[in-house]
Amino acid sequence: MSSFPHPDLEFTSVHCAVITVSDTRTLETDRSGQLMQQLLQTAGHNTISYTILKDEPNQIQTQLKSLCDRPDIDAILLNGGTGIAPRDTTYDAVEQLLDKTLPGFGELFRWLSYQEIGSRAIASRALAGVYRSKLIFSLPGSTNAVRLGMEKLVLPELAHLVKVLQA
Repeated sequence: MSSFPHPDLEFTSVHCAVITVSDTRTLETDRSGQLMQQLLQTAGHNTISYTILKDEPNQIQTQLKSLCDRPDIDAILLNGGTGIAPRDTTYDAVEQLLDKTLPGFGELFRWLSYQEIGSRAIASRALAGVYRSKLIFSLPGSTNAVRLGMEKLVLPELAHLVKVLQA
């Protein structure tokens, strides 16, 4: 018996929004947001919306609510603001809105991250869940964390999870 789930029978392209949460990044310097979009595109998915927001909970929640009202978006991927510094408010802003959480996402991300960076992984507050029938993923802002989370967790399950939500 295989330890991996059976593959989906047909590929489904997912329409995504990408949000970078940062007080300092610009369109030119946002390598993590660019990487998210590149990895989505390479996997056959679409980025419908891309935004850089300040690490302000009200701005994050307003943007999530607005994006979740759009029928052309299936999933929202955030990067940045998931640590424990005073300005890191992404986790709190997103977690308050979620209708359902996917605790395994954060657990697996920290486990994978631990293998790369050791005990510093405990400071990551990566999370995933569902808000208004949209899939939400929130990753740390470093390009290494984005690559790890996208390649090992988000991309392998993105289409399947969206299909489950739309069933």
